[in-house]
Amino acid sequence: MTAKKILFIVLDGISDRPCPALRGGTPLSMAKKPVLDKLAAEGICGIMDTIAPGIRPGSDTAHLALLGYDPYKYYTGRGPLECVGTGIDMKAGMIGFRCNYATLSPEGMVIDRRAGRIHDTEALSKAIQEGIDLLKFGVRVTFRSGAGHRAALALEGEGLSHCVSSNDPKKEGVAPLKITPLRKGKKEDRTAAICNEFVKQSTKILFDHPINQARAEQGLAPANIVLMRGAGEMGDFEPFQKKYELSGSVISAASLITGIGKAVGLPHIEVPGITGSQNSNIAGKVTAAIKELETKDFVLMNIKGADESGHDGIHEQKKAFIEKVDPLLESLLGLKDTIIIITGDHSTPSCIKDHSADPVPVLIRGEGVRMDDVVRYDEFSCAKGGLGRIRGVDLLPIALDLINKSHKFGA
Repeated sequence: MTAKKILFIVLDGISDRPCPALRGGTPLSMAKKPVLDKLAAEGICGIMDTIAPGIRPGSDTAHLALLGYDPYKYYTGRGPLECVGTGIDMKAGMIGFRCNYATLSPEGMVIDRRAGRIHDTEALSKAIQEGIDLLKFGVRVTFRSGAGHRAALALEGEGLSHCVSSNDPKKEGVAPLKITPLRKGKKEDRTAAICNEFVKQSTKILFDHPINQARAEQGLAPANIVLMRGAGEMGDFEPFQKKYELSGSVISAASLITGIGKAVGLPHIEVPGITGSQNSNIAGKVTAAIKELETKDFVLMNIKGADESGHDGIHEQKKAFIEKVDPLLESLLGLKDTIIIITGDHSTPSCIKDHSADPVPVLIRGEGVRMDDVVRYDEFSCAKGGLGRIRGVDLLPIALDLINKSHKFGA
């Protein structure tokens, strides 16, 4: 038998480093996860450098690599991909930024970079979109909410550049930064001025908004400033279906992953109740993925909650989330005619609260797979697997060969 379809599951930020509080284990290795372990036992495992050894991957560059798009060739910045993911129609040459709603104190200090991980920011984003006036610059501005505290900003017009800095200080208790040009030039000066004016006007709109006034009265962090970063220029991507001769879809709450999927021509499948956080509707994602495979050749599904715990430095919460997800994957055990890939896009160790270059565990299970001796899905066990140590761009070609879609090199 040869499988014909591919289900590609990315457990975002799942991998970690040994935690003293977990007796030298990781949240993944210490979690009770019989389904993931069974999938590992029925397949072949390994570890993977999403970009290359020693390179800390961003979620953006990692997912491009996992889809077989060399990030050194295709990546121009995270911003444009976030914009696509929020529904902004990004044309080649437009400038995009990823944004956070954050909390600014009355004294002008950033006191919460995620505004209490606020959700439901549509009304705030609408107020910014309708209230911003940058006509004097001759630039079209589009601002949209993403998942949770995230948002995206797109600029369209003449004389723009993505070579500008961020206003995000990357820490709390300090003032936001002024956006500056990253190289000398009129376009860079002009774009920096536009961005600073956007921040100035949007901050006033947010400070005066009833939602933020109500949040402050309730003791919640108001979302009263937009932090911008990840500037990039929208490029051109070879369509996924043309590149691999596969139809496909993407299932994700994160606007970045949705944007990457849309940028390469993978439509986004809406699933009610998915948030990209601990409370996301994972069961709904799994059901939607299985349904999509009835008519599609390939489905990319991103599950993000563990990454959030890693960034927050809460290893026990990360372990608990893995144990929550595991039984929801049980229906995959009966999936026929399908290669299942399960991996992370990067490590997010709880001890450093950020991405690291530690390789991530990967398993491939399905018809035609040469099984190895690994029986547990974790960083330590998978390192002993038959796949060995591979790169992110290697993974999809391996799966394509297993479904007999790989083209011969040579005669």
